[in-house]
Amino acid sequence: MTDGLRSKTLWGRHLISLFGLGRERIVPVMSLAAAAVVTATVAAAQNLDAGKPPAKLFADGCATCHRSPRGLAKGRFSLTLSWFLKDHYATSSDSAKVLAAYLESVDEPSPRAAAKPAKKPARSTPRQPKPVQSQ
Repeated sequence: MTDGLRSKTLWGRHLISLFGLGRERIVPVMSLAAAAVVTATVAAAQNLDAGKPPAKLFADGCATCHRSPRGLAKGRFSLTLSWFLKDHYATSSDSAKVLAAYLESVDEPSPRAAAKPAKKPARSTPRQPKPVQSQ
């Protein structure tokens, strides 16, 4: 044996096997590999937008192009809006849903404006129809 490696003879040749190291060396190597895989999985699963208020999410991701959140959700369904935000702007489906709800709430009229009855346009008095002339 040379330097702790096992040697084998195959067809008259002297071979050194790295897999013949035994459990005392393979088990620690496999343990380190498993720990590296678990660490990489946990590190990739972090959501940096978790816990941020929706106004902050808008300021961080949308305010560079949109000056105001008003009108961005107008005429869109909540579900399709959150899907669009998740695919293009949000880091997770949860932050997309929160941002979609925020954009919809900004577009709703304020309670004060909803409490005021809308003024009806002034109608003029209807005219009498002209009599039909017979010939």
